[in-house]
Amino acid sequence: MNVLAIGAHYDDIELGCAGTLIKHVQNNDKVTIFVITDSSYASPTHQSIRGKAEASAEGEAAAAIIGADLIGFNLKTFHVFYDENLTSSILTQIERLNIDTIYAPWVHDVHRDHKNACRAAIMAGKHVPRFLMYQANWYNSEHTFKKQAFKDISDVFEQKIKALESHKSEFHRTGNKWLDYITTNNRLDGLKIGVKYAESFEVIRYLI
Repeated sequence: MNVLAIGAHYDDIELGCAGTLIKHVQNNDKVTIFVITDSSYASPTHQSIRGKAEASAEGEAAAAIIGADLIGFNLKTFHVFYDENLTSSILTQIERLNIDTIYAPWVHDVHRDHKNACRAAIMAGKHVPRFLMYQANWYNSEHTFKKQAFKDISDVFEQKIKALESHKSEFHRTGNKWLDYITTNNRLDGLKIGVKYAESFEVIRYLI
């Protein structure tokens, strides 16, 4: 398989589907991570929380742990729009890399960067035979995430956590909330399919 994992920000993919991507790499699939924003942002009082270079370096470190190639598109954080610029850029990667499997953020995510990233990916990837959506955060939406497909990540869970821990700037901001959420969520998903840890996905389509 040629896999394209799309994230609005550095860390989205690690939260939602890093374990699954690691399993793809172990299966000798070609995995490419496409991150749409530079992921820098500041507080309402304009105090920098995460710098562009810092976010990029953290993303590179995480991609290396996963075993994936990394492409940064470098739009401004909170300025991801569902437009032809983004759609055509994703399509370019799909065609260049002969992608047959896409992972994208959930289309009903409350974060508009996540939502618009997925909308553009759905448009660009309309001919890709396998398209799955992952959850990148824990916030409730007006819709319910439909857990329709699962991947056993029990044997790579610790590797997933190491990739997530590469994002030191976000850990400084969130403390251990990320780890608590991911560990609990992946354990609950694992219970549903009789394994220790799993990741879950909502399916747009999946060619068996």
